[in-house]
Amino acid sequence: MKKGDTIGVIAPSARFDENRLNQGIDCLKTLGFQVHVPEAIFREKRYLAGDDASRAAVVNALFADPKIKGIIAARGGFGAMRMLKHLDWELIRENPKLVIGFSDATAFLMAVVQQAQFAVVHGPNLVSLANADPLTISSFYQTITGSLADILISQGQCLEPGQAAGKLLGGNLATLTHLIGTPFQPNFMGAVLFLEDVGEPAYKIDRMLSQMKMAGLFRGVKGVITGSFENCDNPEYIPWILSEIFDGMPLFMGLSAGHGDLNLSLAMGLDVMLDTAGATLTWQAIQ
Repeated sequence: MKKGDTIGVIAPSARFDENRLNQGIDCLKTLGFQVHVPEAIFREKRYLAGDDASRAAVVNALFADPKIKGIIAARGGFGAMRMLKHLDWELIRENPKLVIGFSDATAFLMAVVQQAQFAVVHGPNLVSLANADPLTISSFYQTITGSLADILISQGQCLEPGQAAGKLLGGNLATLTHLIGTPFQPNFMGAVLFLEDVGEPAYKIDRMLSQMKMAGLFRGVKGVITGSFENCDNPEYIPWILSEIFDGMPLFMGLSAGHGDLNLSLAMGLDVMLDTAGATLTWQAIQ
């Protein structure tokens, strides 16, 4: 994307705070982008931003609009997986846009990568930009404009040394786990896998990772890098759990991406190199 491009707003998941949404819109405008806000995103159904079909209809309409160059999720919560079956995947494949979001939007991001075969950005949702750390905003801008700088994970922890090359895939652990057995179950064969979560005690992280492993989702994974595990009880257990689940493959903790104060943007669906010795994540090429 470039300055002056229009970013469309979708609400694939939960209802959102309108004040924070407007603050996020102001942030995008300050960065030089125009913003299109469909009226339908303000609908409500229980905790959702409208019913499944209406949330998906907004997504389809934005992909069909040639003036829209990027699409950003309003917030996370829950609901993105419910709308996936209502999306026009042929339309999406034929009209690639830069899709941005994280948390519950992981379900949509990974579906775009694997159903439509183009890259996405795991980065702040719109309400997250309302009070985002300056480094978060800088990383967001650089990534969506195609400047994919190497990331030095200075505060990270190597759990298993080595190098791993593959497409960067993944996102929110709980969301990915709930896609098991659906038509949108992710395929991580040959991937460098990124995982993060919030508010999950260590035993639940163990349970989710164990289920994913038993379901075969980690078969063929080349390496693993984890982001933040915010507000998770017994965080001291998490390195042990990860080491047991991903025994024998390059494994690194501590990338500042996810639900923490610093949420670096990650271009997913592109080839990366994880180097645990150098504590770096490097993008190999822009497709």
